[in-house]
Amino acid sequence: MGNLACTTHGATMVIPAPSFDPVATLEAVAAERCTSLYGVPTMFIAMLTEPVVDTLDLTSLRTGIMAGSPCPVETMKQVIGRLGMTEVSICYGMTETSPVSTQTRTDDSLERRVSTVGRVGPHLEVKIADPGTGEVLPHGEAGELCTRGYSVMLGYWDQPEKTAEAIDADGWMRTGDLGVMDADGYVTITGRIKDMVIRGGENIYPREIEEFLMTHPDVLDAQVIGVPDDKYGEELMAWLRLRDGAAPVDAPALREFCTGKLAHYKIPRYVHIVDEFPMTVTGKVRKVEMRKAAIELLR
Repeated sequence: MGNLACTTHGATMVIPAPSFDPVATLEAVAAERCTSLYGVPTMFIAMLTEPVVDTLDLTSLRTGIMAGSPCPVETMKQVIGRLGMTEVSICYGMTETSPVSTQTRTDDSLERRVSTVGRVGPHLEVKIADPGTGEVLPHGEAGELCTRGYSVMLGYWDQPEKTAEAIDADGWMRTGDLGVMDADGYVTITGRIKDMVIRGGENIYPREIEEFLMTHPDVLDAQVIGVPDDKYGEELMAWLRLRDGAAPVDAPALREFCTGKLAHYKIPRYVHIVDEFPMTVTGKVRKVEMRKAAIELLR
């Protein structure tokens, strides 16, 4: 997106390193007086924790895009406040939809820019549908976000069966993401269908819990997964990255922090502290690997 925008508008693209390096990125912003910064949430979190972020002159920054995975509200607020990216935008989409379906606008309210993925783009359609029936759901009700329009791929190469699973006969691309749309068309992503945890018959969406755990003063980043449990079918496990110098956070302390603020069945039973989460090369958290590791840890 960044490269194409610069190419079509005659702007300069600065690529600081062969792969993401938070210090090199911040130094490039200061040296080249960059106005825009693109990245996934984990990249912005990494930059915000580097000591140099408070010593470099980053006042040239004005805008940018955060996308690729769910954007924590607290991270968005820091990107606006500490990095000065007052016009930063959130994009939502997938590779199969070229890649953006919805986006926040610079004139949206701060609340909508930090807590939603915006509204549908020009010449596209989105709907929130019942994952089982495909029926459109009312405003405010959670379901699968689907996209239709010129941006949707023709199909997976030589995989007609997989293509049919992803795109229905009416051209709707099933994203696999759960979302809610309000009466004004703003979409909030609540999680991935495959990430949903079913604990004792209760459907739990990790995104809500992750957002809450990010408000803990010692928590830098949080990921919540479901792990097998003989009694409830699944239990919740929180993987946490802590801020430098933070006191250890164990399961009893975290449960105490959550009590009275989260429903009892949404409070993680297990806590695992890590320095880094398993990531893809593009900075997305690999929850599949986390689940495998968690099963081994709990044996």
